[in-house]
Amino acid sequence: MHNLIVTAFAFGALLVSGAAQANEALAKSKNCMSCHTVDKKLVGPAYKDIATKYKGKNMEAQMVQSIIKGSSGKWGPIPMPANNVSEGDARTLAKWILSL
Repeated sequence: MHNLIVTAFAFGALLVSGAAQANEALAKSKNCMSCHTVDKKLVGPAYKDIATKYKGKNMEAQMVQSIIKGSSGKWGPIPMPANNVSEGDARTLAKWILSL
């Protein structure tokens, strides 16, 4: 029984890790990582800083729109441009960022 629990936990960790890597790869493929990194400010805020700021708030839909249409004034004077990202990809990115 113990081995089954350990195996299930390890498998779950691999799935989560794989999803996180896939979502980071999506961010790279959409050129998000040109301005953002996971853990430090570049041109735009770090994804972990975004997750911290919005923790406990229902921000996914607003983030999806910001990813697609761009935004300004939320993180300083440099605006985020509109992006050529589908709504599905924007939702995936928003969920990933908020999970960090």
